[in-house]
Amino acid sequence: MRKYLLEMTISFALGLFWVVAGISVNQITLAQTVNPYESNPGAIRAGGVLFRARCATCHGADARGIEAPDLTLLWASNVSNDELVFQTIRDGIPGSIMPSAGAPDNEIWTIVAYLKSISTVAVAENSSGDSLLGQQLFESNCISCHRVNGVGGSLGPDLSRIGAIRDRGMLTNSVRSPSVAMAARYRPVSLVDNSGQRITGLKKSEDAFSIQLMDSGQRLRAYLKEDLQQFTEESVSLMPEWGSEKISDRELDDLLRYLGTLRGANSN
Repeated sequence: MRKYLLEMTISFALGLFWVVAGISVNQITLAQTVNPYESNPGAIRAGGVLFRARCATCHGADARGIEAPDLTLLWASNVSNDELVFQTIRDGIPGSIMPSAGAPDNEIWTIVAYLKSISTVAVAENSSGDSLLGQQLFESNCISCHRVNGVGGSLGPDLSRIGAIRDRGMLTNSVRSPSVAMAARYRPVSLVDNSGQRITGLKKSEDAFSIQLMDSGQRLRAYLKEDLQQFTEESVSLMPEWGSEKISDRELDDLLRYLGTLRGANSN
């Protein structure tokens, strides 16, 4: 009954959207390569409803990933585009847990519009603060773990386009409370090897017999599971919390201003 009511709610919301938008479903053809609903508020809302009903179990209600990848990073590398995301949702990924959508093209395009709306940030979003001071702060404290345009460490996420995909609130939370919302691929693990040594790091790959991780010193290590005394998935991020006693609100403003300028290799 609950599932039936949910489907009815979705159908009503979508039907209302098509009427308000004045768009015939027949106008959306299989050959469509440009999202007809980009920046359309009604389509974005409809796409959000569809996403949370059909995709959130694996990708999370915020699209940042649970068992499946963080979808807010789809446009981060300049590799994905609207058409590619549409095709991936429609056709699925063979050999993975990602099935084909089995939904009309117009519904898939609304999901693409929704995902893009939560994956891109306007330039003005992080416009306050001093970006030069923020860059100095970043290079003094962050670059050993984070990479920008090919320079820096690999323990944390690559931040080369972070200003285009994370808004000010998300960046603030990531600095002040990094353990609250960790992406799945950056959740730390710890293990105890057969000598009794404890190693903490990020899991890079795992199969039935072995596990590979990058330790806190950014060294890649591989272990046979039968040789481990203990293996634990941790809930506290490897990134330390930068509270106001470590970085003032003014310094944070400068840092966020710098991060807001990181929108790709050619950004200023």
